[in-house]
Amino acid sequence: MKILGILASHKEHGLNAQMLESVLDNVDEGVETETIFLENYDITPHKFHEDNPVLDEFSAKLAEADVWVFAAPTYWRELSGVLKNFFDCMRPKLVYIKENGDTIPGDFKDKHYMSITSCFAGPVENFVTGVTDESFKTIDRTMSAAGVIKVGELVLPNTFGMKEIPENKKKLAAKFGHKISKKVEKDDLTVKRYIQLFLMIAVMALITMGIQIPLKAIMPVGNFWVNYASFVVIFFVLLGLILHYMTFMKHRRR
Repeated sequence: MKILGILASHKEHGLNAQMLESVLDNVDEGVETETIFLENYDITPHKFHEDNPVLDEFSAKLAEADVWVFAAPTYWRELSGVLKNFFDCMRPKLVYIKENGDTIPGDFKDKHYMSITSCFAGPVENFVTGVTDESFKTIDRTMSAAGVIKVGELVLPNTFGMKEIPENKKKLAAKFGHKISKKVEKDDLTVKRYIQLFLMIAVMALITMGIQIPLKAIMPVGNFWVNYASFVVIFFVLLGLILHYMTFMKHRRR
């Protein structure tokens, strides 16, 4: 098994590199690791009828690895340009583009990845405002299109003036190192997602029924259709709130 670290920062030995190193240094025995520093490469888009040895090299390294670990800082609440440029240039390698412009996963389908990012914002600010969310979402969108499966996220907030990553982050990175060392051929989260969906529906139904009880004092919820309509409206509002949370708040922020 092989794990490929992809460092997309301007500093080869900065905080993101330290986070990445902490993950890769703690993989299980017998797992091979390699790190590529994107700043060492002249990454340009593939041009029709022209060879691009750099993209070919990247493609070969991605194909050799079972798990990819992306490490990139968050700038202006967005993913660093270094990694974004890598994704843009690698697009023809990551996905097949159909005649109508739609894309389907390419040769890397069912591989796995994890994401690492950092930001100047403190942990409270990042938790409340989600400064790093867009970085994670950009990586997720790209990997989802490529059919690559997510295994985790690491975030390092409050990096202004920081020289070394805190011990708690080193320990968390070490846990991820062990986690990604376990080879999984396919997405093993299907059962977990169905369980989560069931629990979400069960909780929403319970809350909806609880909200309907005091409504008896102001509206005839004893009537079947009124009761049904109020249940649907309340359930829909709760579902919208939960989906919003899962879409915009699910990324690691501390």
